[in-house]
Amino acid sequence: MNNKYRTHNCGELRVTDINKEVRLAGFVQTIRNLGKMIFIDLRDENGITQIVLSEDINSNIKDITKECTVTVTGEVVERSSKNSKIPTGDIEVVASEITVLGKCRNSLPFEINVENQNVREDLRLEYRFLDLRNENIHKNIVLRSKVLKDFRNVMDELGFIEIQTPILANSSPEGARDFLVPSRLHPGEFYALPQAPQQFKQLLMVSGFEKYYQIAPCFRDEDPRADRSPGEFYQLDFEMSFATQEDVFEVIETILPKVFKSNTDWKVDEGPFIRIPFKEAMEKYGSDKPDLRNPLIITDLTDIFEGTEFNAFKNKTVKAIYTENMEDKPRKFFDKMSEYSVQELEAKGLAWVKVDSDGNLNGGISKFINDERKAKIFDRMNAKPGSAIFFIADEYNKAVKIAGGVRIKLGTELDLLEKDVYKFCFIVDFPMYELSDEGTIDFNHNPFSMPQGGLEALENKNPLDIYAYQYDAVCNGYEILSGAVRNHDQDIMLKAFEIAGYTEEDIKGKFGALYNAFSYGTPPHAGAAPGVDRIVMLLAKEDNIREVIAFPKNKKARDLLMNAPSKVFDKQLEEVHIKIDIENIDK
Repeated sequence: MNNKYRTHNCGELRVTDINKEVRLAGFVQTIRNLGKMIFIDLRDENGITQIVLSEDINSNIKDITKECTVTVTGEVVERSSKNSKIPTGDIEVVASEITVLGKCRNSLPFEINVENQNVREDLRLEYRFLDLRNENIHKNIVLRSKVLKDFRNVMDELGFIEIQTPILANSSPEGARDFLVPSRLHPGEFYALPQAPQQFKQLLMVSGFEKYYQIAPCFRDEDPRADRSPGEFYQLDFEMSFATQEDVFEVIETILPKVFKSNTDWKVDEGPFIRIPFKEAMEKYGSDKPDLRNPLIITDLTDIFEGTEFNAFKNKTVKAIYTENMEDKPRKFFDKMSEYSVQELEAKGLAWVKVDSDGNLNGGISKFINDERKAKIFDRMNAKPGSAIFFIADEYNKAVKIAGGVRIKLGTELDLLEKDVYKFCFIVDFPMYELSDEGTIDFNHNPFSMPQGGLEALENKNPLDIYAYQYDAVCNGYEILSGAVRNHDQDIMLKAFEIAGYTEEDIKGKFGALYNAFSYGTPPHAGAAPGVDRIVMLLAKEDNIREVIAFPKNKKARDLLMNAPSKVFDKQLEEVHIKIDIENIDK
């Protein structure tokens, strides 16, 4: 490299460059003033080099502060005090000239390139342009770029073509609230930002593009979580014509291992991935996104406690988790688990027993378990001396959810998770429908999915007993992909939506293009969409998705850097025919 500001990058100099004259440019990371000599750590995206300055090098040395940008000309020499922690630790540059390119005029709101756990996140996001200088965060964004490139390379190798779909679209019931965009040209009408390119990619299949993909932005008005970015996220969206579920799985089992292996030194599962039906996942793991690094399994004991007089278990679903090597765990451990279950999982409590060296039950609720029930429990769970059993009792859905949370907590507290590995599985056979909070039939997953059994199942089965050709891919306890075999038949589409309370006129109004397209020889098609943000989060070994997004919103879905959302001028509202009801805005 040879330009006005630099001939070399900071991190690339080595002992082979000794006696060379070089020109570097970057950020001043640290300044150590020893009187006659000043030492600067100069940082660019490539690394760090130590610069040695004399006080009389030039007149603008007083303007050099931490995080200002400078260009330095000097000779590479061998360091007398070497630093084995950095690649350039054997050399330094004795500066003959230094020029400040960009002054850092204000004091820093926080230190750059130190552990940021103690810095308030909202402050980091307000000054995100500084936060992104942090080496770890910077590496995450570079990793994200590489992952996106790897996705594209794999899709190109598999014969997919990249096609962009509209951002201004129509409202669609896909599980979350839409973001609405008022139209200036069409008063009273709104676009919706797409929750996913669902209809467009299906229309592309109708159009004869047999293998489509894009890195697609998706917009959903959902509450933030540590693993979910509020408002917007990106996914590798792809669709295939004349394809079955098996064809899609084959593609996924190519994409994920290749991209993960290219970006980690951890062990990565190869295909074919384990397939777990949704119902089995809920029974065994208490979750439809099970972490298979955790060896603990949930066991149902409801039948064993049938007829019990123990009030906490009476007429309840009873789930249990068996753990070994518990003989040295004090009572405090069990109390802590119970406290967690009540406070974090909203359980009524967490029952437990320990199995002593003689196979007897001690502690917890042991006095409420008679010998007959004990024998059945031991037989079902293969219980051994030195173990413990945790019990969860509640109505079915709550018991399953709480047991899933207890399983995760126990796996962490007991350090049971397999180390340095990415474990994948498919969750399959999702219910087509579910009961809403109001007791009506609603879509469980994607409304455009093909029901297993087709039209016959829709016409003759209880809607809550119908499965769909829908699937998720899960990695280490995170859902990283969702997909389905699509409904491509107009009659099946009408019946599927009718069960969920939509009329034919509703369908024509909301999905008119898709409804119409299904009359013109639609090929069977299927697809999926790996979540880019969550995959990068896993590869970066981060627990918070905001650490892998360049400009994320905070926990309250606010962009503190750009001050969004914000109020707009009345004239802007008038142009899109909107009036704010100030009196009721806070009600």
